[in-house]
Parts: sequence; C-alpha cells; structure tokens
Amino acid sequence: MSWDFETDEEYASQLEWVDGFVTEFAEPLDYVIPDSMDFGNPSRQALIPPLQDVVKERGFWACHLGPELGGKGFGQVKLALLNEILGRSRCAPAVFGCQAPDSGNAEIIARFGSSELKAKYLAPLLNGQIASCFSMTEPGGGADPTMFVTRAEQDGDMWRIDGEKWFSSGAHRAAFLIVMAVTDPENPPHERASMFIVPAETPGIEIIRNVGLTGSSQGDHSYIRYTDVRVPLDHMLGERGGAFRVAQSRLGGGRIHHAMRTVGVAQRAFEMLCERALSRQTQGERLSKKQLVQEMIAESWLELEQFRLLVLRTAWKIDRYDDYQRVRGDISAVKILLPRVLEHIASRALQVHGSLGVSNEMPFIGMITTAYSLGLADGPTEVHKVTLASQALRKHTPTEDLFPTRHIPRLRADAYRRLAPLLAERGIQLELG
Repeated sequence: MSWDFETDEEYASQLEWVDGFVTEFAEPLDYVIPDSMDFGNPSRQALIPPLQDVVKERGFWACHLGPELGGKGFGQVKLALLNEILGRSRCAPAVFGCQAPDSGNAEIIARFGSSELKAKYLAPLLNGQIASCFSMTEPGGGADPTMFVTRAEQDGDMWRIDGEKWFSSGAHRAAFLIVMAVTDPENPPHERASMFIVPAETPGIEIIRNVGLTGSSQGDHSYIRYTDVRVPLDHMLGERGGAFRVAQSRLGGGRIHHAMRTVGVAQRAFEMLCERALSRQTQGERLSKKQLVQEMIAESWLELEQFRLLVLRTAWKIDRYDDYQRVRGDISAVKILLPRVLEHIASRALQVHGSLGVSNEMPFIGMITTAYSLGLADGPTEVHKVTLASQALRKHTPTEDLFPTRHIPRLRADAYRRLAPLLAERGIQLELG
C-alpha cells in the first residue's frame, strides 16, 4: 500500500499557468465587473470573452465536463486543485466556463435532455453564449422539497406551470430556467415533482424582486411568480415524477465544487491574516508576536488544512467510485465544514485588521456573509449533519448485551481466559485484577 500527496509534474505546471493567469487577468475583473454573466454589460463583453478564448486554447474550458461535451473530463481531484485557484476570484469561474448555476444545469441537460433541447440550450450554454437559472426553492418550502406547491399540469400538448419560487439565482439574466414543479401530487413524496426547461421569454414569468446578500448592492437572487406559464410537453427533463433524481445529479457535484472554491477563498483570508500580523505593531511589538494572534494563525492553519484534505479525499472517492450516493456522507461532511471554516478564518482576519477589517475597503464581511449563505445553499448545515450521522450509523451495529462491547471488565475477563493457559504452560500465574 502506498500513499502519494504530490500532483503529477505536468498538471502541476499547468496549474502554475492557471495561478498566474487568474492573478493577472481574472482577479482585476472583480473590481470593475459587478456580474460576470451580465451579457448586457459592455465592459463584461469587452473583457471576459477574450480571456475565455485564451482558456479554451490552453485546454481549461469547462473542465468539469467530459470530452463528449467539450470538456476535459479531469476528474474531481484535478478539479479540486483547479478550483482552489479559481475560488480566489469572483469572475474566474466565468472565465473558465464553470460558473454556477450554469455548470450544474449543463450536466442536467446533458443527462436528461432530448437532442432538441441539447441543441437549443446546451450548446450555447457550453459555449458561454448564454446564462441559465435553477429555480427550485420556494418561499414556503425551505429545506424540504416535499413541501413544494408550485404545480405543473398537462393541458393538451403543453404543461401549465403556476406557483412561486424563491432565491432563483441569476434569473434576471438567464436565457432559460430549469423549474421544479409538482406534477403528481398523489404520488409518494419524492415522486411528485418533475423538472422542466422554461425559456425566459415565456409569458407569465414575473420577477417580483431581485434579492441581494446583506452588504451587497447587487440583487442576484430572484423571487419569481409563475402564472399560467406554458411550455411544450417535450420540455420535461427526465421522467415524470423524477425531479429528485434530476436535482441530485447536479447537487452532489455542486456541493463539492462549492467546497473546492471555498478552499481558495479561505486560503486568501489566511494569507491576509498572516500579512497583517507580520506588518502591524502594537505595544512595542508586531502583532505576530502576540500569543493570542499566534493562536488565531495556528487555529486557522489547522482548520484550513483539515478542510482541504477532506475535500481532496472526497474528490478522490468520487473519482474512484463514480457514485455520489456512495460518498453522500463525505459530501455532507464537506458541506458542514465549508461555512464553518470560512467564517472562522475570515472573522479572525477581520479582527486582526481592526476597524479596517469591518469597513467596505476590505473583503472580510463579504466572506463571512458568503460563509453563512453557503451554510444554507444546496441544503442547510443541519440537514447535512443528519445525513452524515445516518451514514455513519449504518456502518455500526447495536449490542444486545447489557453492557457495551468495549466494557473493560468483560474485555479483561476474555483476555484472562485466552491468555492464562498460555502463561500457565510457562509456570506463570496470571491473576485477574
């Protein structure tokens, strides 16, 4: 048995190019382009497409996809190492063709869409020509999709969709939306809903308002009302009643990809924490000499490295088993740690920066807000804790005895019965204490 934590030389060299490219070209975009997928912004259209062309030439475009869809099929471990770098920049995922929610939506259409839907929506989505939206969460549904009430009823050769959706990210700029709606309310809870592609220009779609995260002037998450929205029968993705299967096909990968990028954000916060500690003085010495600051740095390093290794191991398991269900507990564990680690490290960095840290001239409040939002996206932390506990308990069995199997008196007695005869043969008397 052997273990290896090194990246192969060829890919390591490619990652060095990515690192330099993101630093020089992608990160500056974050300060001049509010929305990396706003095709109506002239600055975005002038700056991002040329960088996308460079990425395509280097073979790093949409690497999360297989070769049959124009990607490289890198596998999750390589993606983890790549996304650590992309996570440093808000615009970098768009430059590299792997931005959410488009990356997950592309996978859904590729797996469950007809050839006609793939030609109309998947091809331009993969080419970076349009943006999309995943419209699933509801105002009254919270974390329980079995409570969704948005309905889709068949009316001749059309589906008629009525209901409301909440926090549908990017709906205001999407060319199409993937909408989850109840089609079979009498079925078992996880077989009631179906998934549909809904073109954005379809009559009856009303964006009630766009909601932004706290501290952000950008409203990226839409509150939508669907009223008598009609789409053709062939716009269903997957089987009728199969929305949960369709959704899980994107959520497993989406969760681990969020974690990969969060490693990069947390690394940036840690770098800023260390730089500040080494740069500032108080009471006659640098902050880095203060034991409480040293504790902040040590705790941050430990949390970051543990999180990163868990992400990489989970990515390795996905590559090895090609079965998200088999690593469901690992993905939940990563999702649990994700907001905690980012919030802890960003909060420490903020504290060491003092009043500057809480100002809008530093990114820490945004990082902390992102941490809290990631603790809710793709299932809240509490749900993932339940999943992780359930997965862990499946590997264990109860005892029918009065005392636990590792009860010391019983283990001692069992050891005595087994070892006393061997010692007696050598004239040694073993006394049971």
